[in-house]
Amino acid sequence: MQDLATLSIFKSLERRLTPLYLLGRTVRREDMKKNYRNMFYEIGIKEEEIKNRLQEIKQTFFYGPDDERLYFECGEDMAYIVDTGNNDVRTEGMSYAMMICVQLNMKEEFDRLWKWAKTFMWMDSGENEGYFAWSCAIDGRKNAYGPAPDGEEFFAMALFFASHRWGDGEEIFAYSKEAKEILRACIHKGENGRAGHPMWNRDNYQILFVPGIDFTDPSYHLPHFYELFSQWAYEEDREFWKKATAASREYLAKACHPVTGFSAEYAEFDGSPMSRKLAWGQERHDWFYSDAYRTAANIGLDYEWFGIDCGQRIAVDRIQHYLGVVRKGETYKIYEVDGTVIEQEALHPYGITATIAQASLAAKDTHYKEWVQRFFDMPLRTGERRYYDNCLYFFAFLALSGNYRIW
Repeated sequence: MQDLATLSIFKSLERRLTPLYLLGRTVRREDMKKNYRNMFYEIGIKEEEIKNRLQEIKQTFFYGPDDERLYFECGEDMAYIVDTGNNDVRTEGMSYAMMICVQLNMKEEFDRLWKWAKTFMWMDSGENEGYFAWSCAIDGRKNAYGPAPDGEEFFAMALFFASHRWGDGEEIFAYSKEAKEILRACIHKGENGRAGHPMWNRDNYQILFVPGIDFTDPSYHLPHFYELFSQWAYEEDREFWKKATAASREYLAKACHPVTGFSAEYAEFDGSPMSRKLAWGQERHDWFYSDAYRTAANIGLDYEWFGIDCGQRIAVDRIQHYLGVVRKGETYKIYEVDGTVIEQEALHPYGITATIAQASLAAKDTHYKEWVQRFFDMPLRTGERRYYDNCLYFFAFLALSGNYRIW
């Protein structure tokens, strides 16, 4: 009988090396099938308990009581996700929920959300034609006519997965065409007399905080998405996405602090915190705060999907050590990226635990076991601030249970 330890090591290497082997050639979806880690099971939680918990989360998020759920249906065939802290609908939440739906094979809910987004958020004229208004009222009226690039990249990826899982339909439900058109707008706006600005800097291939600005948001960098865009976007756009993939992995290694692993909410193209004053407000964004929590989670999922480390992976061990050992037992605060504590409690503490736990998919150190267990033991957030935390919570649970997959 083959030695079990040797077999386990071989299987682990096989799972990690396969994506590297596939790079550089056209990747078929069937080539991408792999074994996704169930980290809850790895630390001793029973499969039945994990499955039941996932169903409870799904039920609460989509169909729980009005003061617990985030998903609300309207009319015969539409639905939206409400930001309960701001009482609006954002491309962030809509695209996140669409990704959750395609991962859980919830086609009806996916289509309802996509129709709402396309009906009310999509802009068919003006400088931002082809983009989505980042915030709308729950009745569909646009609160703003500017986009937020994290919404577009999640819309595109969710639509590609929907096409592959369910097949393309007609009109707005021709999912793959809709995804390709979104990506075309994101990188070609402003070219050849076309109005507006792209969402990516065409010189350094970094995503922008908003079109036309000269800085980025580290948590917007999703190299695992761009890797797939480089295979599935319009053929003439694929080389751009290959370069964006490499640029984002290298950027994340620079943007995460060498001691704490923290990234800033907004950052310069060299990875340093963006501390310049903004025209739309004087509040700070150069610290480890709400947006920034997602960065470590993204590093974890990228490593789980593709197993490539360009120096960004070590940030996971650093952040887990800093908040799990150096500041163990303390209430989460707002922090400078170097760890200096600002005496104000974090607005989204559940989101911090969820994202750092999800980052465990890229961890080398053993602290991850405590984070995975801590996250599993933590309930969904309740109250008016539950929106952002519970979106991040849902993603973390999918990722750590092996259910956040390439389709």
